[in-house]
Amino acid sequence: MFAEVLRQRLEGIVELSAFQVAQLEKHFELLKRWNQVLNLTSVQGIEEIVERHYCESIFLAKHLPSGTLRIADIGSGAGFPGFPVAVLRPESRVSLIESHQRKSVFLRESSRDLPNIKVIAKRAEIVEDRFDWSVSRAVKFSEIEEAAGLMSGCISLLAGLERPAKNRFTWNAPIQLPWGSGRFLWIGKQCFT
Repeated sequence: MFAEVLRQRLEGIVELSAFQVAQLEKHFELLKRWNQVLNLTSVQGIEEIVERHYCESIFLAKHLPSGTLRIADIGSGAGFPGFPVAVLRPESRVSLIESHQRKSVFLRESSRDLPNIKVIAKRAEIVEDRFDWSVSRAVKFSEIEEAAGLMSGCISLLAGLERPAKNRFTWNAPIQLPWGSGRFLWIGKQCFT
């Protein structure tokens, strides 16, 4: 069911290989099991989970620049958007940054078969690594600008239509996601003035 819903929702947007679908489905199955004990997501129903978590993350990954990137997923939670980004972009290295220790254990378990994922169990503000790109979702612009500004010069953010502050980043016009009307992809570049 997962694979069919995923392929249907991504039709005309991106075509995934059988291996990529299998990796995402394995993550989904683990997410369902762990969510019974550890609150990883409040989103329920396979269609909504596939769309909100997997499709939105893949849409973000599709809009990253080509080439090998070092990517930080700030506040990764259950691995979104970072896990699907790593599956879609195996040439890139993705660090899933999550300060909640139990969620970090889930991230390690779910990504053990993906050599391009590293889990960092720290608050983003104290991570000393530097990245080409930061990604995140469902956070306030003011919070993400501070953390991302310390780590990278560029960020992609899945959020609503809230207007970002123009403190550290200059934001492009939001790109509406293909599913529904209230979700957008924001892309920002750090201001060096």
